[in-house]
Amino acid sequence: MLSDAQWAELEPLVEACRPKGKTPPQDLRRTVSAILWRHQNGAKWRAVPAELGPWWRAAQVFIRWARAGVWERLLSLVQERGVQLGMVFLDGTSVRAHQKAAGAAPKGGSQAERDHREALGRSRGGYGTKACVIADGAGRAIAFRIAPGQAHELPQAIPLLDQLPGVPRWVVADRGYTSHRFREHIWGMGARPAIPPQRHEAPVACPEWIYNNRNRVERLWARLKEWRAVATRYEKTATSFAGVLCLAAALDWLKP
Repeated sequence: MLSDAQWAELEPLVEACRPKGKTPPQDLRRTVSAILWRHQNGAKWRAVPAELGPWWRAAQVFIRWARAGVWERLLSLVQERGVQLGMVFLDGTSVRAHQKAAGAAPKGGSQAERDHREALGRSRGGYGTKACVIADGAGRAIAFRIAPGQAHELPQAIPLLDQLPGVPRWVVADRGYTSHRFREHIWGMGARPAIPPQRHEAPVACPEWIYNNRNRVERLWARLKEWRAVATRYEKTATSFAGVLCLAAALDWLKP
């Protein structure tokens, strides 16, 4: 259960971004506590402790709010505390899909439509998802993009930069983002790239004193993956998994 102090901080944010129906959800605090418990522990919905209310209510609220974009709005609200744009960091990670997510029955549509709906695919690491984040100078998540596990991180970079609230001074990323066109895009937006070239490429400027800060986004992923539902994907749809990422990132922003 959320403590009084935690709920006092979280409640106005949840009230500001949740759908407003004719009647508010019964015992919102218990329901949000159940949602957090399930995703932090990676348990089945049915395993939610009875003192946190009916498991089906928590499941329905989480899924319905994920489809409505509530968790993305929650992440945006906590960022009003101040995004540090001196440096921003791009990084991606592979998330293995649990059999409950990977075992979803295939639905109709083209492969592109299925990729958008499910964001699941097979890579050398197995069946899963590629999750990409853009983080601010303090190592806090600003936005996410997810794609099938075999997808490259670079196509997600420009859409992530477009979600920044302003123009950063430096854009820091690893060799997976090396691209002449991408560097030109960064210069064109008024920022500077700190992206090392591949070993077979010609040298480019990548100040070491800037690039050495990239461990901040790696530490961000380490904190987010303390949530079992981030370290392993249990959600069948891309929308629900994106909701888990945004919820975990919002709680990370609220840490003292």
